Amino acid sequence: MVEAFQHVFTNGLLWVLIGTASGIFIGSIPGLSGAMIISLALPMTYFMDGPDALLLLVSMYIGATTGGLISATLMRMPGTESAIMTTLDGYPMAARGEPGRALGLGILASFVGGTLAWIVLALLSPPLSKIAVRFGPYEIFAMTVVALSLIAAVSRGSLVSGLLSAAFGALVSLPGVDPVSGELRMTFGWHALDNGLTLLPVILGALVLSQLLEDSGDPTPITRDRTPSRAGGVSIRGRDLLAYAWSFVRSGLTGTWIGILPGVGGTTASIAAYSLEKAVSKHPERFGEGAEEGIIAAETANNAGTVGSLVPLITLGIPGSVITAVLLGAMVIHNLNPGPLLFAHNPEIAYTVIGGALASNVAMLVIMLLATPLLARLMYVNKAWLLPPIVVFCVIGAFSVSNRYFDVGVMVAFAAIGFLMNRARIPTGPFIIAYVLTPMAEESLRSGLVLYGGSFLPLLTRPAPALFLGIAAVSVGAALWGEVRSRRQGQLS
Repeated sequence: MVEAFQHVFTNGLLWVLIGTASGIFIGSIPGLSGAMIISLALPMTYFMDGPDALLLLVSMYIGATTGGLISATLMRMPGTESAIMTTLDGYPMAARGEPGRALGLGILASFVGGTLAWIVLALLSPPLSKIAVRFGPYEIFAMTVVALSLIAAVSRGSLVSGLLSAAFGALVSLPGVDPVSGELRMTFGWHALDNGLTLLPVILGALVLSQLLEDSGDPTPITRDRTPSRAGGVSIRGRDLLAYAWSFVRSGLTGTWIGILPGVGGTTASIAAYSLEKAVSKHPERFGEGAEEGIIAAETANNAGTVGSLVPLITLGIPGSVITAVLLGAMVIHNLNPGPLLFAHNPEIAYTVIGGALASNVAMLVIMLLATPLLARLMYVNKAWLLPPIVVFCVIGAFSVSNRYFDVGVMVAFAAIGFLMNRARIPTGPFIIAYVLTPMAEESLRSGLVLYGGSFLPLLTRPAPALFLGIAAVSVGAALWGEVRSRRQGQLS
């Protein structure tokens, strides 16, 4: 272990810095993603030593996750999927003239979340990964129900509008291959839909290009406050660690645990942490309007989920996301043995990954702090200089998924849909959340029904599903009560 850490912080440090910096840069550009840069970098690692190759790729993974907060905060265009929740409070705070403060909170939260998850990765990897893998389909289904039930947490205004948006998102996720029978459904004879509507084009259209359409009608900077000191004099405040200590802990633990669960990912982690933070807040009405706790919850959780996803990768050889699947492929390419035998046969590789996660987290903090004053000034740049490159990157990102012009068309279609939803004051957040989570919920539920002979009873008799469903019921009840109470207050006033 000592030798592995020495390598990371000496000869391997250059690869950590290159990977983290390039990941931050790519992650900050809407249309490009961590999966894309890691996939492109993988062939370049063929002639590298296995430890150095993994250091480069893991650093890119962590850097890209953090980089997504930049465009999410400054332009309401999440650079990565896991930064979707950051847009809800990061952009409103930046738009009212505090981009430096919003970015500073996001950077601090990213570092704290990554550090908390690293502690778990270093000390508790084997036992935690074994517990997570024991989760059956009903446990996973119940967790997704909790996330779906908390859609009200990201629905500003009418709960009905949020539910309609979520229902539309669930419907959009259905075309393609049936997850259980393997048969095609809802393709209407159109072979381009055989694999469904791909995630990246839908998100790029509904979140990025729709916002671009809104902004194209107003070429002025994102904020009209021209006082550069308010954006450029950003710094991380030590007292924020004490003021929001419980928010950091709650979101970090939530993100770490969800990241450990195979196939769940940082997006779900940020949704769950954000929803939890709003539920326990004394001022939930601030969420969605620039709440500092909202930024902290989203960024702490998605970075914790990123590092947490390395737990099942290095201990059981189970990829928890698309990116960790690429990392698994890198291990195979370099003739390593991912899984339970990794610590026995190649312990230096396992500890190199663990040390690389720590080094990249520290490098991310330094790079982001140095770049933040410059990045915050993007708020004062004329949009005419920013929007055309974003369009180009979005087209590249959508086309690169499957090398099909069909995906570019999907992106354009959902840009129009997102634009119309914004004009109709229907939130796009619930749409994206339901679109991401519905396939997971359906597959888990139907797999559970097959496993338990068509019985729903284990959802109530098994402790974990029963607990999660109870949380979901309480969340729905609280949302309905809040809606009724707000309407009564509106009638009285």
